[in-house]
Order: sequence, then structure tokens, then C-alpha cells
Amino acid sequence: MKASSLEILSLVQLKKRLSRQEIAENISFSASPATLKRLLQNLVDESWITVDGRGKATTYVSSPKLEVCFPIDLEIYFSKEQDDRVVKRNFDFEVFEKLKQVQVFSQEELISMNEIQQKFQQRSSDLAPEEYHKEMERLAIDLSWKSSQIEGNTYSLLETELLLREKRTATGKTKDEATMLLNHKEAIDFLVWNSDYAEEISVRAIEELHTILIRELGINKNIRSRRVGITGTNYQPLDNEFQIREALEKSCDLINASQGGYKKAFLALLLVSYIQPFSDGNKRTARILSNALLLANGLCPISFRTVDPLDYKKAMLVFYEQTNLSPMKKIFIEQAEFAVETYF
Repeated sequence: MKASSLEILSLVQLKKRLSRQEIAENISFSASPATLKRLLQNLVDESWITVDGRGKATTYVSSPKLEVCFPIDLEIYFSKEQDDRVVKRNFDFEVFEKLKQVQVFSQEELISMNEIQQKFQQRSSDLAPEEYHKEMERLAIDLSWKSSQIEGNTYSLLETELLLREKRTATGKTKDEATMLLNHKEAIDFLVWNSDYAEEISVRAIEELHTILIRELGINKNIRSRRVGITGTNYQPLDNEFQIREALEKSCDLINASQGGYKKAFLALLLVSYIQPFSDGNKRTARILSNALLLANGLCPISFRTVDPLDYKKAMLVFYEQTNLSPMKKIFIEQAEFAVETYF
């Protein structure tokens, strides 16, 4: 997207509603009335903004696509401190309708994802069963390690491999760190051997995966009824058990009704983390559920192995604060490509 269009979108996103004159007065580049009108019409045609009114009363309004999909630069966004960022402090129940209205992946991204899918299906079909499960085992170890590392686990990848293959705990590490990794592996193995588990997801299925992931970690397995805070953001998740369950049910309905395994998996990754239904283990559950959906749709699981934990957390914070998915979508697509190229 051209810099001029990005600047206009940034302005409309901030102000929500502007006339053409107001846009002309606030942009940094020079544009004739005809050029500006053409730029705005292109953005309307691409559903980034909508038009309200006619003639001199015409205003340009932020659209669901702009709010959800506008490309956000993490470095620029986090150049402002937590208390200086303008954020949505409370859970946005309109997010479900917005995600239903927008095309989560662009046409170019859909073509790319389809190519990834075809490559995986061709490569995996050429493997003998024992070779396929060997690669899945390698991916499961990487996923267990990275998912745990994102949550602060200090096991190295080599130490994780020794633990999961030979049950050898690492010196100087806590029992909980080993348990977290072993729980991840158990959850992934369960999904590999029950690949149809997430053909249609439910709140119960989410709770079951969470139960596996938090076993023997002293974490309550039930949907929480108390308030939780998230480090690094002023976003406050729901604190009412009935609203949390309602949000999970809406998430399941949206995911089950969506077309395409990658879209289903990506929505699960976002929404379970956003809802924070449990006292702990939410992002872990989101990553495992996302992979359950990939497996159920015949797609390659994602290990997230090359993701920088800080970039992952920042991308998730952007969704918490703005319900904007663009930074996390970039990570998801990159990791989908990496998984097929690395393991198959």
C-alpha cells in the first residue's frame, strides 16, 4: 500500500469520521482535489473506509476492515508507553461481527496459503507412515519448547528434547517447567492421534485442552470468575463467568462457520487469547487449539519455532488493545510457511 494511502487511513482510523476538507488539511503530502478524491475512492472500493452523506456533507468513516486489518508497525506502536497509548480498555463484543464481515486474509495471502497447503499435502502423502510420525514428533518437540518459552520457561530446545524423548530433567530447572513441557507434548500427541478432534470445536473441547496443559501446575481448570490483569497493557478482559462463557461460545460459532482451516486456526489463536477464559494457560491453550484446527483440516501444524517471544507478545497486545490482527497475522503466515519447509 502506498504511503499516501496509509497516511489517510491512519488519520481516519484515529478520528473515525472526517470530511474530504478535513483530510486535506491534515495530510502531510500535497494532493490536488481530484487526486485526493481518487485516493479516497480507491480506499472506499477496497472497503478500508465507507462514505456517509452526499455532496459537501460527505464524510469518510472508519470501516470494520480498517479497525481489524490496518497494517500496524510494532516498533512505531510501542514507541509509546503503556499509559500513553489510546486503547480499548474493555472487551469488545463487536469483535465477532467485525471478524465476520471482513476478509481476514487478502486474496494474495489466500493464494499463498493455498500453495502452502498443497505443498504440505503433496509432501506428506509421499512419506511412509513412520516417516510422517517422525516429522510430527520433531514438530511437537519444537512446539512444546517454543510455546513454553513464550510463557517464560527457561528450558533450551536441546534440554526440551532430552526431557520429552528420554524424560531427563535439566539441572537447575524447576519441576513446573518440566511439567509444562510434558503437558504440551501430551496435548499435541493427543491431537495427532485424534486428528478429527477439532472438526467442530466447542467450549468443552477448549476446556479439555486447557485441562491437559495445566495438569499438576496448580492452576484452576475451570472458567474463571475473577478479574485478571495482563502485564504490559491497560486492556482489561471480562471478569464475569457468564460473559466469558458467552464470548467463548460466540468464538466457537464464528470459527465453526468460517471457511478454510487456516482462517479457523488463526481466529482460534486470537480469540482464546483475547478472552482469557482461564486464570492461567490461555495463550498456551490458544496455540494448541489453533494446531488442533489445522490438523482437523488436513494442514501442517505450526511450531512457532522462529518467533521472537517479545514480538509474539507485542502482536497479541495489539489485538488486545485495538482488536487489530495484522501483526499476529504476519507471524501466523510466516510460521505456516516455515513449518512446511522445515518439517516436510
